[in-house]
Amino acid sequence: MKKLGFILLFGLLFIVSACGGENSEGDGNESGDADYVIGIMQHVEHPSLDAATEGFKKALNESSLNVTFEEENAQGDVKNNQSIASKFVGDDVDLIFANATPSAQSAANETADIPVVFTSVTDPVGAELVESMENPGGNVTGTSDLNSDSIPKTLHLVKDMGYDTVGTIYNGGEQNSVKQVDLMKEAAQDLDITIEEANAATSADVKQAAESLIGNVDAFYIITDNTVVSALESVIMVSEQEKLPLFVGELDSVARGGFAAYGFDYSDIGYNAGQKAVEILKEGKNPGEIPAEYPQNLILHVNEDAAKNMGVEIPDELKEQAEIVQTQQE
Repeated sequence: MKKLGFILLFGLLFIVSACGGENSEGDGNESGDADYVIGIMQHVEHPSLDAATEGFKKALNESSLNVTFEEENAQGDVKNNQSIASKFVGDDVDLIFANATPSAQSAANETADIPVVFTSVTDPVGAELVESMENPGGNVTGTSDLNSDSIPKTLHLVKDMGYDTVGTIYNGGEQNSVKQVDLMKEAAQDLDITIEEANAATSADVKQAAESLIGNVDAFYIITDNTVVSALESVIMVSEQEKLPLFVGELDSVARGGFAAYGFDYSDIGYNAGQKAVEILKEGKNPGEIPAEYPQNLILHVNEDAAKNMGVEIPDELKEQAEIVQTQQE
C-alpha cells in the first residue's frame, strides 16, 4: 500500500513539474511564440490618437504573438513623455509604441536598443526620428499622419467657398505643427489666401487664442496639432458664435463638430504601425530596415450639423464630392 501511494505521489509531482516547465518557457499560445511586453505611450487623449492606438493593438491581437500592453498617457506634457519612456526602458519592455511626435522623440532619445514604432508623426525626418522614410536606420520606424495633398486640397476648398483670410491655432512647441503651418503658408501663397496665426502652448490657451483672431479672419483651419485638437470644442464654440466655418485636419474632428476635412482613418495608420511591430517581434526584422510610411487614400467629410451651426451653406457640388456626416453625440 505504501509503495502504491509513493508511485501515485511521484506521478502527481511529475505532472505538476511538467506543467510548470511549460509555463516557465513563456509559451503564451498554441503556436509556441514567446510572451512580449509592449509599452504604449500616447502624448495626449483625443479621438484620432485613441483610434491609432486601437488600430495598433488590433494588429498585434490578430497576430499569433502573445502580447501584454503597458499603456501610459502623457496628458500633453513633454516631461511626462520623458518619464514614461524612462520607465519603459527600465522595465526592459520588448518594444515601445509611441503615438504622436513628442512621445516618439522621447522614446527615441531614451533608447537606442529597444525597438520603437511610432504613429501620428507628421514629419519623421524633421523630428529626427528616422534618416529617411525609405531607410529609417537605427531602432525606429513607423507611420506618419501627413498626406502631402491634404493641406493644399483643404485650402483649395476654402478658396472655392469664397474665404480669403484663414485663422489657424497651433502649439509652436510641437515640431509636427510647425511643419504643417509652413506647408499651409506655402499653399496659401499660391492661392492668394492670408494666414493669421495664434499660439496655444496648452489646451487651456486654445479658446483665448481663437477669440484673438475674431474680426481678422473669415474662416478657421485647425491642423492636426495635438494641443489644439485635444481642446477642439473651444474652437467649435467660437466658430459657432461668430459664424465662422471651421475646417479641420482629420475626420474625427469633423465628427466632433468641425465643418470639413480631407483625411483618413487614424486606426489605419495605427494598424500599419502594428504590422511593423509584428515584423520586428515575430520575424526578427531590424526596425531601421523597415520603411516608414505616409497615409494614403484621402476622403472628404462635411458635417451638415456644423454647417448649420456656423451659418454655412453647403454648395451642391460639394455635397456630390463629400461624405455628409452629422456631429456624433458623446
